[in-house]
Amino acid sequence: MRAHQKVAKKRVRAPGRPRGFDPEKALGRALRVFWKHGYEGASLADLTEAMGINRPSMYAAFGNKEELFRKVLDLYGKSTGVYQQEALNEATAHGAVKKILLGAADALGDARNPRGCLLLQGGLACGDESNAVRRELCARRGEGEAAIRERLERAKAEGDLPADADAAELAGYVTAVLQGMSVQAAGGARREKLRGIATRAMAAWPGERQGVDASEGLAI
Repeated sequence: MRAHQKVAKKRVRAPGRPRGFDPEKALGRALRVFWKHGYEGASLADLTEAMGINRPSMYAAFGNKEELFRKVLDLYGKSTGVYQQEALNEATAHGAVKKILLGAADALGDARNPRGCLLLQGGLACGDESNAVRRELCARRGEGEAAIRERLERAKAEGDLPADADAAELAGYVTAVLQGMSVQAAGGARREKLRGIATRAMAAWPGERQGVDASEGLAI
């Protein structure tokens, strides 16, 4: 009877999954593969090798490639992209946007990370068969812009932004700067250059004087 129970337990464990398998660590490794190669460029062989499991185990733990990618995007938002959510809690709209742009410069310019932004680079080369992935990435970028717009709308209602400020237009501007910084980073731009772009972008903020505080590297 005991022998039968031992055999049954062995059948429950997905084949090929190593003992001590850590789903979070495996997902982190998959994140870096997708980030470096994009959705279509990341092969199942690349993913399973990086994660240290075989395909049946990957499917059992994370679903198919598309489902794995969605889980990776969630992890990306909670790790690398967490600076944006934290920035939105700043006391002023100016402080929030400054923190978003500088946070992006630091994240994108971190030499330990693959180049560019996963939400932008991840689906640029997707074919028609991966339209669902492209739509997912577009939706997530849209959610980020909407969060910025909502923060700016609140700032306007509180008198923190001029009455004639257009929250939607400003959010679109910030998003465009972020995406431009991502493209620059994908091309090899370093942290210092990206922070310079953030500085110039802040100089266009409503009510800002056209100058730069050299001690902070920010518009004043």
